[in-house]
Amino acid sequence: MLSEPAVEPTAHEAQESAVQARVAELESRFGDPDDPANPVGTAGLLAADEAGELPAAGERLLDDLVLGAEFVPGEFGGRLDRLDSLARVMRQVFRRDVALGLGYGITSFMAAANVWTAGSEEQRRRLAELLLGGSKVSVAYHELAHGNDFVRNEFRADPVAGGFRLHGRKEVINNADRADAFALFSRTDDSPGSRSHSVLLAERDQLDADRFKVLPRYTAVGVRGCRLSGLDFTDCPVPDSALVGARGQGVEIALRSFQITRSAVPGMAIGALDTSLRTVVRFAVGRRLYRRSVMDIPHASATLTGAFLDLLTCDSLALVGTRAVHLLPDETSVYAAAVKYLVPKMLTDTMYDLSIVLGARFYVREGEFGIFQKHVRDLPVLSLGHAGSAACQATIIPQLSRLARRAWFSGDEAPRSLFRPREPLPGGIPFDRLALASGRDSLSASLVAAADDLPSGSPEELAVQALVPRMLDELRQLQEDSLNLSPQDRTALASPASFALADRYAVVLAAASVLGVWRGARDGDDPFLADPAWVAAALHRLARRLGQRPADLPPGCEGRVHEEVLRRYHERRSYDLYDTPLAG
Repeated sequence: MLSEPAVEPTAHEAQESAVQARVAELESRFGDPDDPANPVGTAGLLAADEAGELPAAGERLLDDLVLGAEFVPGEFGGRLDRLDSLARVMRQVFRRDVALGLGYGITSFMAAANVWTAGSEEQRRRLAELLLGGSKVSVAYHELAHGNDFVRNEFRADPVAGGFRLHGRKEVINNADRADAFALFSRTDDSPGSRSHSVLLAERDQLDADRFKVLPRYTAVGVRGCRLSGLDFTDCPVPDSALVGARGQGVEIALRSFQITRSAVPGMAIGALDTSLRTVVRFAVGRRLYRRSVMDIPHASATLTGAFLDLLTCDSLALVGTRAVHLLPDETSVYAAAVKYLVPKMLTDTMYDLSIVLGARFYVREGEFGIFQKHVRDLPVLSLGHAGSAACQATIIPQLSRLARRAWFSGDEAPRSLFRPREPLPGGIPFDRLALASGRDSLSASLVAAADDLPSGSPEELAVQALVPRMLDELRQLQEDSLNLSPQDRTALASPASFALADRYAVVLAAASVLGVWRGARDGDDPFLADPAWVAAALHRLARRLGQRPADLPPGCEGRVHEEVLRRYHERRSYDLYDTPLAG
């Protein structure tokens, strides 16, 4: 009897299988976090943190997997073809150790984004060679005197015959002492304005050792293992070939590359909240108080359910941010800023809520619950630096009045594929199509369109139907308030009221993302994501975050979400949109 011919997987199925395999390989290699003999288990990671070092075993593991290939586009021999896949793979590293994720590779990715955005063919190939060979690359924006206002940076790259001379300091630079190359944001013109800076890619072995030094290492509260120091140059020559893009293009290159990094990095950090939630669920299930488990205490149960909902909300917004780079590159500027502003903020807030359930054990830096304390210290670092919260809001504020006039309640909705985690994307990241600002907002248009296409059978569906108009009312109020902004309040020097508008807008985008993920899952194969219970509960929390007082949810909503919290804990599945099998 002849056997059936094997069915060849589609290109999409092969792509999804490849990503799943990379995630599974990372999980397998990291192993059981509770095994005391595992050098990259919790005990080993905490010991490295106490010593102020990255875990050597963790770096060797990532070397063996050639993790640097995740930061290199496929055309140059790497695996960076989809931004959502990068966030998904790196999430497994951040689940274990935020410092390892940042210190081993994400700093290199941040530097590389500038070169993929505007570098020459030769620079791209050389950078790919470095990253695929395991080298680190540092990105140097920061100067302590100017903080997030990098356009005022004073570090100089003075044009001379045949190249530039570097002069000045860059501070709080990750891996400055061991990077093989540096992406340097430098002043190349004394004139004021956005054309006074450029980006240079300088290799360490091409620098004059007498005119270049690494400054002493900083002692950090969070990400202790990251090697934060600085660079000091004194009239140090670099060749013309170091210039990335054109002279005076530095601000534009930075703003385009920020769209890539702001979209991707928060999605990676969700892994840390995943581990933290799992840690507190384990405590609540195993700890008995008043003759019952902590999990049976209504406040504790509600807090853990709320933390799971916040994680799903963050993942929905992060997913939209990464996929918008491919599908809506001309709109990504505002979405990336919203992701980088709201997701780290929500992660930090949720960690605080979880710490209350953990009680006194929250302060313990070793043992079964020590990893929670480490994540509490590490996560806030993601809200700092050149792409910090205020800088992201300052990116959103100047665009609000334009969006209010041109986009809200009038544009076309986003494609459904924006909200579907495993659906294929156009090949490659369109670095050259990213716009600095847009007059369109397809994400909020999807929220508007959804209002006329909501099921209304079950109590949970009716709850969703009641909450969506609240979000639309918020968008209408945002529109009115944005149109009434004074010229001064449309700039980065705006009043606190404008920054509050940016916060509210980010929350509305999160609501649109949650709703879009649910609508996209209703014809999929994930019964939990297709269930209206979680989206009703998530929208309810977002409405309260906006200061609204929505009606109580149907009793079944939180009960269904709580069941999922316990299922994923006992079955060792991730708490994000992917519901991934975990080693522990």
